[in-house]
Amino acid sequence: MPIYEWVCPRCGHEEETLQSMNAPAPACLKCAYEFKNKNILEVMQRKISKSSFTLKGGGWFKDGYSKESKEKG
Repeated sequence: MPIYEWVCPRCGHEEETLQSMNAPAPACLKCAYEFKNKNILEVMQRKISKSSFTLKGGGWFKDGYSKESKEKG
């Protein structure tokens, strides 16, 4: 399951959740606490952030796969 980052458009509260792709957006707990008497639940919006995917080690570039084909024999 992926980790998503969320931000509340009303108060700016940010949080991360581990949830499935089909799960609905969470409600802002900070707004729910502040406005508990009014039953206001602000739905958070998904934040676009940088991926944590990193290539490390040898790999195709260091091993020579990126070079032009060697002498055709």
